[in-house]
Amino acid sequence: MSAADLIVQADRMHTMDPARPSAEAVAIKDGVIVGVGDRTSARTWRGAGTEVIDLGDATVTPGLVDGHIHPVLGLDLARGVELSHVRSVPQLISELRERGTGPGGWILGWGLDPNAFGSTAITHAPLVEALGDVPALVVLFDAHSAIASPAALRLAGITGARAFDGAAEVVCADDGTPTGHLVELPAYELVRAVVPTESLPERRSRLLALLRGMAATGITAGNAMDFDGDAEPLVAGLAEEADLPIRLRFAPMCMPGAGRAELDHLLDQQRLRGRRWQVEGVKFMIDGTIDGGTAWLEQPDRFGESTAPFWPEPRAYTEAIRRLAAAGVPTATHAIGDAGIRYVLDALRELPAAPTRVPHRIEHIETVPTELIARFREQNVTASMQPTHCTLYTKADHSDNWSHRLGTERANRAFRTRDLRAAGARLALGSDWPVAPFDARAVIADAQLRRPHGQPEVERVLPDQALTARMALEGYTTHAAAAAGLESVSGRIAEGLRADLSAFGLDPLSAPPDEFADSPVRLTVVEGSIVHRAAA
Repeated sequence: MSAADLIVQADRMHTMDPARPSAEAVAIKDGVIVGVGDRTSARTWRGAGTEVIDLGDATVTPGLVDGHIHPVLGLDLARGVELSHVRSVPQLISELRERGTGPGGWILGWGLDPNAFGSTAITHAPLVEALGDVPALVVLFDAHSAIASPAALRLAGITGARAFDGAAEVVCADDGTPTGHLVELPAYELVRAVVPTESLPERRSRLLALLRGMAATGITAGNAMDFDGDAEPLVAGLAEEADLPIRLRFAPMCMPGAGRAELDHLLDQQRLRGRRWQVEGVKFMIDGTIDGGTAWLEQPDRFGESTAPFWPEPRAYTEAIRRLAAAGVPTATHAIGDAGIRYVLDALRELPAAPTRVPHRIEHIETVPTELIARFREQNVTASMQPTHCTLYTKADHSDNWSHRLGTERANRAFRTRDLRAAGARLALGSDWPVAPFDARAVIADAQLRRPHGQPEVERVLPDQALTARMALEGYTTHAAAAAGLESVSGRIAEGLRADLSAFGLDPLSAPPDEFADSPVRLTVVEGSIVHRAAA
């Protein structure tokens, strides 16, 4: 072969390729892997212009792929002060008091765990106590609900209940006055619409910083579950200015009430692509969240909620995915509750054989009965899950809001990653940023631990659902590639495949997960280009 552009060498390479499971060197030319072998064979790949990087006692894997992120929507949701560490209402008040006003005099916050309210109702009372009559919007951690101050509600013209196409709600007191709690995106979008916006250059700068941060944790690609608003000029413009630090595969949202015009637009968007980004797929939501009382459960939660789908007429959802699938468009459906998961599986089973090479997906899958587990493999449906949703937001003693709402039986069938793998299902792992941190090392660690990494004192949540180290790594490599229909293109270190690599100071297959979560990321390579390199 002709001389390589880049040769990466390390003491360990987990290729994830059964034909050659391990190696010490990989050669890259024109963004493609052209050689895999030991350090000795690497000598024959060199030329005068070849860059050689020897990482020594490091471990190289195929490039990690996050199965579920929101990089565009997240720019809006993750504005202002991060509140994920807040554990009580007094702490929330204290945190808000310390923050100066933001754009247009607004106070913005995100990542607030509803468990901070304990058994009390979620209202804007803490915002009023902390800030007075100031416009404020705090997005809760699941990004499916928010709290707006009275001033923000006035600016948005919200004076009482509203009717929505989907399962959204402006929560009101008995006298009809809004409490500030806005459930689901269509409700709090009314307030977001009046929040001062950033300029497109500012948003491009923030998106670039976000993607660079992801690359610094070993991520080389992400399945982006959004492409709405200014996404096209934002992403396309950034890609024209500089190479994106990671590949992005977008699935724009289809909301309840979508008619022929909206579906035609989603079909038109599938042609959009550029260097390191493309639109491929459509994102649906069949339900909301358990924490917010908007999931679709077969039996109500303990508060009598989570009884209905996000789509008021579920058959409209079925017809929408049927039309898209007939055109070869893969779908990804958010389904958290048991009734929602069952309905989506049934709807996908009704579809005729589709010409798409990409399997349909179900996202999140938080509580699922045993009889549905085998259907993921039987129907060739990808299970896309986020282990840190379990480890960060639920507790083994069921004292958290999520578990309390479900009750013991349903909370004990939570986040069944190991059962899905045991049944032969394809399992793609991810973060759901900004709902949870995007650090891939943390997700891989928590998938094995079933508790937050670095906190050995915390009791594990359903430890029999823990993944092995290899399963966790597969969720970011081989299974991620198969989920995108790219088994022959990526997910392994093998000749002819994409030159996407991640290199760590510790071995993800043998290091204790708590330690791997803090492993240095030595190198990240996308398409043969170095997008992250640790300082020497």
